Amino acid sequence: MLKSLLPALLLPLTILSARVPPPGPDGKYTLTAPGITAKFIPYAACITNLLVTDRNGTTRDIILGYDNATFYPVDPNHPDYGAVPGRYANRIANHTYVLDNSTRYYTDANDGNGTLHSGINGWSRRTWNVSEVTPTSITFTIRDDANSSNGFPGTVLGTVTHSVDKSSWSTHITAKALDHETPILLTTHPYWNLDAFANPATDLILNHTLSLPFSKRMIGIDKDTQSTGALPSVPKGSINDFWSKPKQFGASSQDPKWVGNCGTGSGCSGYNNQWLVDRDEDADYLEKPVATLSSDYTGIKWDLYSDQVGVVVYTCYWMGGKIS
Repeated sequence: MLKSLLPALLLPLTILSARVPPPGPDGKYTLTAPGITAKFIPYAACITNLLVTDRNGTTRDIILGYDNATFYPVDPNHPDYGAVPGRYANRIANHTYVLDNSTRYYTDANDGNGTLHSGINGWSRRTWNVSEVTPTSITFTIRDDANSSNGFPGTVLGTVTHSVDKSSWSTHITAKALDHETPILLTTHPYWNLDAFANPATDLILNHTLSLPFSKRMIGIDKDTQSTGALPSVPKGSINDFWSKPKQFGASSQDPKWVGNCGTGSGCSGYNNQWLVDRDEDADYLEKPVATLSSDYTGIKWDLYSDQVGVVVYTCYWMGGKIS
């Protein structure tokens, strides 16, 4: 079983300073613990490989990424493999927002008329500083000056610490605005294939099973996948129901709502949506996973533990089925 803890924003911020070793011959930093090996690069503070063993003891790399570390910053498609998007992850509708009910800001329109992951110079498009490396953890830091991403005022300092323990990968992300109020929303952006493309029956993840036990509501979206501000309930048995019982991604592929479920304007098929995580305020967020993904083929199961209130699920429609 693979466990992962991915909180999106924690305060206060601590910047570490220490002599750090260079990456390995492959250009990556490698962390190891019993049952798990993970690799990282400074570009986008991202994870590039995550190796675990399946039910038969075969090692599988279940995170999508490139063997060549130098390809991340030059990939013209820039799919944010394993990245930490910021300073504001996900979408800003119509590439504009109002701060403090007074000042309107305009951000890059890099996703139709909206902004995705802070535009064309977000944190997932920059090389971070490597501040500390141990055999089981690595810390990246970034200084984001005012308007280095269009429309984001004030200077922000960010820190990401990735660590591994027995069969687990954890990420702690912190950020602090130094001199101006500004939007901050941080997360990690891994793409998973628990079959590691080894399943002879399919290269896709439609046979993976997902459970979202606390997610009976979603973020409402318009035809362009931008938030409408609505928080609709997810009916039991509907295409977006992963709360009543675990369900394979492809189980609803014959549902009339499959096409357009993640954006009717583009005809997006499948999932590119955000579910809310509704839990008892007094509950310990580490007690139960907010999401569980599993593969019958490899027997690998991934549990997500987080203190955040939302989970985004994307089944890679815009990759043309090549890396779904």
